[in-house]
Amino acid sequence: MRFEFATATRIVFGEGTAAALPELVRSFGGRALIVMGGSTERAAPLASALSAEIFAVAGEPTVDKVREGAGRAKDAACDVVVSLGGGSAIDAGKAIAILATNGGEPLDFLEVVGKGRALSIAPLPFVAVPTTAGTGSEVTRNAVLGSAEHGVKASLRSPLMLPRVALVDPELTYGLPPAVTAFTGLDALTQLIEPYVSARANPLVDALCVDGIKRIGGALRCAYRNGADPEARHDMALASLFGGLALANAGLGIVHGFAAPLGGSWKAPHGALCAALLPHGIAANVKALRERAPNHPAVERYGKIARILTGRASATPQDGIESVKALCDELKVPSLGAWGIAEADLPGVVEKAARASSMQANPLPLTHEELLAAVAAAL
Repeated sequence: MRFEFATATRIVFGEGTAAALPELVRSFGGRALIVMGGSTERAAPLASALSAEIFAVAGEPTVDKVREGAGRAKDAACDVVVSLGGGSAIDAGKAIAILATNGGEPLDFLEVVGKGRALSIAPLPFVAVPTTAGTGSEVTRNAVLGSAEHGVKASLRSPLMLPRVALVDPELTYGLPPAVTAFTGLDALTQLIEPYVSARANPLVDALCVDGIKRIGGALRCAYRNGADPEARHDMALASLFGGLALANAGLGIVHGFAAPLGGSWKAPHGALCAALLPHGIAANVKALRERAPNHPAVERYGKIARILTGRASATPQDGIESVKALCDELKVPSLGAWGIAEADLPGVVEKAARASSMQANPLPLTHEELLAAVAAAL
């Protein structure tokens, strides 16, 4: 067995750790660019403490937005980038930090729809501070960007993009509304399930995934009902971190393969798309494995996931699918159709999904018909 495991240079986890952020950022530079979501009020105290620039990213990051942000960082002579927000703000910050030093157009380096050139120059020091528990982007080596021109989302990817520090303070997630808790939490669950059954799974990732799935199985409903539940928020933040570590080192699968083209063409939150697709993606894989590869190790892994989520020693992969469906129903996850996606759109979505980088780590290749049936079931 051969594998590698890479992550942020330093991970700081725990309640109250955000208080040390100004001092931590100063250790990297004297002029910071703070990348935030659409609402920048939360960054005001940090910006004041650092005399920093604030750059807002409303919605999910795009090629145009990170190009603008890189220009802003250079014009303001920033020597460190800090992202304070969800996965969108963190991905934008990673892309801005690397483009500020490498120059060029984002499409020069973007996978799938761009030239895919290798990044060769180290980015500005980058510090990631998540305020949601879902994407795990604080410990990944890529940034997902939307390209309106191509109607898809694709990644800038390089080991150079791993953050210098990932600071994860569960207290920063206490104010998340229930819907955001649901969508980001189910994204985190997806990012633990898909690497665990991935064609690139490895023992380090396995341990993180099993522990993370256990934590989400107990905590997500509690965090959804009571956003200030300290134990639930702690477990969700830790599980999200584990999911980021897992996907960065073992890849993803069918759910994220579909989320890329869907998110690039419809204005739907990434986590909401993953949540709508998750039970159907699992079902498609389980069916294909039973029919074409019944002895594949992913079959037993889906069984273990089912046993963790249901608490029953006799649970089967089908029981796991039903458990995930019930969780999605309880958390009021809307179908894909709620975001304006129609049956007539699906063949084009399948064509793009089959080429997505995330799909390459799926436990086995799926046919066009299997992919079409899975996404149709999520409508």
